[in-house]
Amino acid sequence: MSHPAPTRVFSARLAGTPVFDPIGDRVGSVYDIVVLFRHKGDPLAVGLVVEVVGRRRVFLPLTRVTSIANGQVITTGLVNIRRFQQRPAETLVLGQLLERHVVITESGEKATVIDAAIEQRGREWRLTTLFVRTQRGSRQGQRSIIVAACEVTGLHVHVESQGTRAIMAQIGTLKPADVADVLRDLPSERMQDVANSLTDERLADVLEELGDDDRVGILSSLDVDRAADVLDAMQPDDAADLVAELPTEQAAVLLDKMEPDEAEDVRRLLSYDERTAGGLMTTEPIILPPDATIAQALASASRADIPPALAAIAFVCRPPTETPTGRYIGVVHLQRALREPPSLMIGSIVDNDVEAVEPSDGIGKVTRLLATYNLTAIPVVDEGLLVGAVSVDDVLDHLLPEDWRDADDDETDEAVEAQHV
Repeated sequence: MSHPAPTRVFSARLAGTPVFDPIGDRVGSVYDIVVLFRHKGDPLAVGLVVEVVGRRRVFLPLTRVTSIANGQVITTGLVNIRRFQQRPAETLVLGQLLERHVVITESGEKATVIDAAIEQRGREWRLTTLFVRTQRGSRQGQRSIIVAACEVTGLHVHVESQGTRAIMAQIGTLKPADVADVLRDLPSERMQDVANSLTDERLADVLEELGDDDRVGILSSLDVDRAADVLDAMQPDDAADLVAELPTEQAAVLLDKMEPDEAEDVRRLLSYDERTAGGLMTTEPIILPPDATIAQALASASRADIPPALAAIAFVCRPPTETPTGRYIGVVHLQRALREPPSLMIGSIVDNDVEAVEPSDGIGKVTRLLATYNLTAIPVVDEGLLVGAVSVDDVLDHLLPEDWRDADDDETDEAVEAQHV
């Protein structure tokens, strides 16, 4: 009696595969494969990491998978939507095994894992097969071959730099908040390795989306000069929040290494209580003189380094136009500017009715005024001079629980509700 051929699926092909429930509704797509290494035998594949709505990643046991075929995964029922948390004994195939350096036992050749396949054996799924690239010597060159997982050594040895290139390829087109989600799911050493591979500007954007513990850990893993460059690239308010979490001595060293103008902004922000307008504000909103044109205002709003909440409004001041500015005049709303001819000077459409706050005003007053005027940012004025602006996203960051970035949606909902009980 013949037996059906075992099901073998390579991880690179499985990544991104849609996952469906028994009635045909799509629940997400495959993000990674979870395996456990054993003392004897092939590594055991225990589940899939599935990305569902909202880029939440959840665990799907392979015991609940009825089929992996024809470009789709079929499950037996509902997927548990609790956020996936990797355990110490677990290894992610795409995130940690790819690019791992191994040695082929029989030939002694060194090789790099390019792909890995899981295979169904009875009720179990096992990681059985590797696609590797070998280095056979300067004269023989490289070759790519398929070998059994049991025919190599070093597959279960942790090497800090392995898998980084694969992760970098996955996150290349993601938004900073989504990159932060990826980093948050990685072991600490791998997180730091991937962070080290990002450009200063990209890493600065990602750090702004991470929780305090993760971003302090990443910044502390960088050499002092690189860490200072990353702080220079961050929004001043986010840089100040991060510096405030560092030990005093480390913070002082980094501030001395930063560009003088950037360091001055951070020091100024650190002088305010974090739940006041001064502590919440950024010192780099869009600031223009009254004789600037609509075209100049729109060009300023289109800059890549301006967050969306700050791009919706420009603050009009007498020179100098760097904080603290000359006399504050008012604001120009982007929506209004879009309705005017490009050559018109913005001084003619200034809104003087938006109430400014002082640096010492509390977060409650800032929140009330943002809601009252339906604003995305509000000016912070000290003795008639603009010193910064508070954006709605900065207010939300401080109203939500401190660990909201690390919590799942249900936990965040409960924490927010608890604040209002």
